Amino acid sequence: WRAMWAVPGRLLFATSSRCTPFPRAKPRLLSAPRLLSTIARDYDVVVCGGGVIGASVAYHTILADPRLRVCVVERDVRYTHASAMLSAGGIRQQFSLPANIQLSLYGLDFLRRAASDLCVPGEEPPDLQFKEQGYLFLASEQGEATLRRNHATQRAEGVDWMRLLDPDELATRFPWMDVGGVALGCLGEHSEGWFDPWALLTALRSKARSLGVTFHAGEVTGFDLERTAPGAIRAVRVADAEGGSSLLGAREVVNAAGAFAGQLVGLCGAGVAPLPVAARKRCVFSFDVGSRGGAREEARGVPPGGTTPLVVDPSGVYFRPEGGSGQFLCGVSPPKARADPDCDDVGALDAVDHDLFEEVIWPALYQRCEAFGSLKVSSSWAGFYEYNTLDQNAVIGRHPHVHNLVLCNGFSGHGLQQSPGAGRAVAELLTAGTYQTVDVSCFGFDRVARGEPLFEQNIV
Repeated sequence: WRAMWAVPGRLLFATSSRCTPFPRAKPRLLSAPRLLSTIARDYDVVVCGGGVIGASVAYHTILADPRLRVCVVERDVRYTHASAMLSAGGIRQQFSLPANIQLSLYGLDFLRRAASDLCVPGEEPPDLQFKEQGYLFLASEQGEATLRRNHATQRAEGVDWMRLLDPDELATRFPWMDVGGVALGCLGEHSEGWFDPWALLTALRSKARSLGVTFHAGEVTGFDLERTAPGAIRAVRVADAEGGSSLLGAREVVNAAGAFAGQLVGLCGAGVAPLPVAARKRCVFSFDVGSRGGAREEARGVPPGGTTPLVVDPSGVYFRPEGGSGQFLCGVSPPKARADPDCDDVGALDAVDHDLFEEVIWPALYQRCEAFGSLKVSSSWAGFYEYNTLDQNAVIGRHPHVHNLVLCNGFSGHGLQQSPGAGRAVAELLTAGTYQTVDVSCFGFDRVARGEPLFEQNIV
């Protein structure tokens, strides 16, 4: 696929929904001449947001065309509140939309090649700690038909390692499981599981930097725009982390601001259609059941850490092994009956919703596995969740009102696993003017403008 990206002697500039190449030798700056003396630095691509999505965009873009000047702006340089860093780190192909399946298939391939592709000369190869223990989706009678349709879609996309299991088969394969209320399960027997989000982010940043990407510590505070139709961003205003400010000239701007992507679009001003992405709070709980491992673990009815998949209960509660035997992570998106307000206050993350665990998560865990009745919560945390209020799916592509603003937002829980594929898609758009591998045009802003949601049936 790398060969597809070769665009000798060309740089791409957006004039419509596609990009038109113009000679690198005769660059045409978006910024007016009077601004040149005030622009601290000038870039071909400025990526707003340096989490896994932004780092992936930068890496794939510089890989596609090493001559491009790429800058990533990130305000939370320690990634204290980054969504992916506080997630369960899962990757799966069990989706209902073909584009989501294909994005995660590339993510799978990317994880497997990371030790070589993301290795920086002179440094140790990255170890992403990928555990291929699978995903197991459980469906009630009400959800059985949907699970079967999803399974058929996955097989049509070349994912032939998913196995449908009836309650008897589930009980045989997972003797610790109470299959009451379960009509069908779908298990990814390999190629699904979880990995270390921090290791992926660190590896992407290190490799991108070694290829020439600049990482700028600061917060985007505004844009200088051309008031044309459609408009264009001439420069990105940044409040630097060390104090002061910068004005970064930009030919192309990528919105990779995660949970705060909607606010970033809002900086473009009145007349620019808003992006329906908001920050929500999600909590993760770590618990143990006092297991001592090995045969004792199974004898006590505790799911064995080395073979148990990430289980998604019909209630929406999920759990997976973590660390030593008898240790697990779990969580759930708040049920419709519970409030799920927007949350853009960092301070709100200090308050973990323990009532959610007591009232929703623990009863579901105990119903599915009797041994979980004696669990003990060992730690918990809350993080931001990038929530697309329209349909909980990604928005990828150019904004119709600001033609050099490319969106890569709204993943609603699957941004980490799809960050490699989404980053590659945006790089293709920037350097070739169109998607060349996975066609993600179904995730374009057009559906937002029309108010036509594109729902994914398997949201966790």
